[in-house]
Amino acid sequence: MRPRDIGLAVAVMAIWGFNFVMIDVGLDHFPPLLFNALRFTLAAFPAVLFAGRPQVPWRWIVAVGLILGVSKFSLLFAGMAAGMPAGLSSLVLQSQAVFTMVFAVLLLRERPRPVQIAGLLVAVAGVGLVATRMGAAFGAFLLIVGAAACWGLSNIATRKASPPDTLRFMIWVSAVASIPLIGLTLLVDGASADLAALRSFDLPALGSLVYVALISTLAGFAVWGRLMQTYGASTVAPFSMLVPFFGLASAAVFLGERIHAVDIAGGVLVIGGILLGLVKNPVPRLVRVEA
Repeated sequence: MRPRDIGLAVAVMAIWGFNFVMIDVGLDHFPPLLFNALRFTLAAFPAVLFAGRPQVPWRWIVAVGLILGVSKFSLLFAGMAAGMPAGLSSLVLQSQAVFTMVFAVLLLRERPRPVQIAGLLVAVAGVGLVATRMGAAFGAFLLIVGAAACWGLSNIATRKASPPDTLRFMIWVSAVASIPLIGLTLLVDGASADLAALRSFDLPALGSLVYVALISTLAGFAVWGRLMQTYGASTVAPFSMLVPFFGLASAAVFLGERIHAVDIAGGVLVIGGILLGLVKNPVPRLVRVEA
């Protein structure tokens, strides 16, 4: 990769890591479902009016919209609102790589290599280690694990869709997600709670919405999609392991969250296991035999 593109990849990871801090800020102002509905509505409109027609079949846009937008982010926001720390959420969410492999085996009939299975077990051990210190927040921890599972399933749907333009794809996914999310927040949170939250709308609330909707979702995925198309998934995907680093560090700096030794050990296992699964079998060298 060119140095400029390496810098872009790291910048996107920093944006996505800091995103958890901004989610925490937003959840101080909005109920989780309302915050998620506002986030995807802002990401979709008015951009969808200028994005042009989708370049992939509608079934994949609807599938990713419901699995990623509605399910994954609603569980993530609910888990954080229930007490899961922002930095630790960024780490546990990386277990999506484990779920992606499991769903690839079940739904795509892929056959994992032994090193991938070993990496999966190491990553699962890391998530289990983090779970040991959750205590009263164990329910919130399970919500984040559920979000990771939904992310893994949406990765399979996105792989099947193979969108040529990631930005346009995410705009339409956001539009699809916004409609059921508006209905869900009215049904679950109630119109009175939603109106009360909107009446208290202030500058931090606006900043969190703009960040998670426009900077993290649209700008982040636009750059990420271009890098994936230019260099391929095997080259770019390992950069995502930087997200927990930026997530934990920014949560410690801006939210005052403590980083425990168990968190570090669990993070090493999770990230190490995922990276282990990315190791490819060595290609045998051809040896020339002289006659």
